[in-house]
Amino acid sequence: MGQQAFGKDALAKILESDVDEVVAVYCEPDREGKPADPIKVFAEEQEIAVHQPANFDDAATLETLASHDADLMVMAFVNVFVPEAARDTPKQGSICFHPSLLPLHRGPSAVNWPIIMGAEKSGFSWFYPSDGLDEGDSLMQWECPIEPDDTVINLYFKKIYPAAIDSVPQVLEAFRTGNPPRIVPDEAQATYERRCTKNHARIDWNKPVKQVYDLIRGTNPAPGAWTTLEGEEVGVFDAARVPGDGVSGKVVSVTEDGVAVQCVGGRILLKRVRPKGADKQPATDWASAAGVEKGTRLGT
Repeated sequence: MGQQAFGKDALAKILESDVDEVVAVYCEPDREGKPADPIKVFAEEQEIAVHQPANFDDAATLETLASHDADLMVMAFVNVFVPEAARDTPKQGSICFHPSLLPLHRGPSAVNWPIIMGAEKSGFSWFYPSDGLDEGDSLMQWECPIEPDDTVINLYFKKIYPAAIDSVPQVLEAFRTGNPPRIVPDEAQATYERRCTKNHARIDWNKPVKQVYDLIRGTNPAPGAWTTLEGEEVGVFDAARVPGDGVSGKVVSVTEDGVAVQCVGGRILLKRVRPKGADKQPATDWASAAGVEKGTRLGT
């Protein structure tokens, strides 16, 4: 059960081993005007039955699920709530992926928030799902450092994603032994964060430079940090942290390297931005077109 590229790649990893039989694939319903989910397309190419129920509350859906006589349900990036009756239908239940070191960062934006909060490590968990939000014991966990300049792209797509896909055979082997481990979470350490949205991504240039830089990194590429220039939104993507003092929120230099903006205790060098209604572009091109120069104030 899964969605998008992660679900597809998890499915491919299972089929690649040629040890386990995939009896069915579940994914979200098709959306009008949108292309078919990659996991659906791939499953159909492999001639695997695909089911797309909107929910698992009705008896017919549960009956179909039970008819597959599955041993395990692997939940690889699942957006639809799956109640206990469905999770417990397979003989050994279900196991679910989450891109954080549970019980830290429960919730839908588990890759963004550790970076935004300045954490130095993250990872992923395969856990036994319950009706709670990302609650339950873990089967296994994998840890990686968050480097000072890591963005969401670096952390998730270059570190967590490939390691998680490679771990799928280990997950299945743990159940194949008949005694999969359980790591009981320390609920005193649990955190819950809401979905990271545009409202969370607005830059306050009067904040310490590290907080501003962490926000930019933790929202790159989505939802995308942003500021304003004379009331017009400007998306902020690639950036660097550089030293320097001055008045917060003011542009202190425009060079071929980018646009340097003062924060508390340091500066942010903007390298790639997106003016409203335009494509992403080098910050120097934006500065030239928008008349941004030394002394220009952002966030107004």
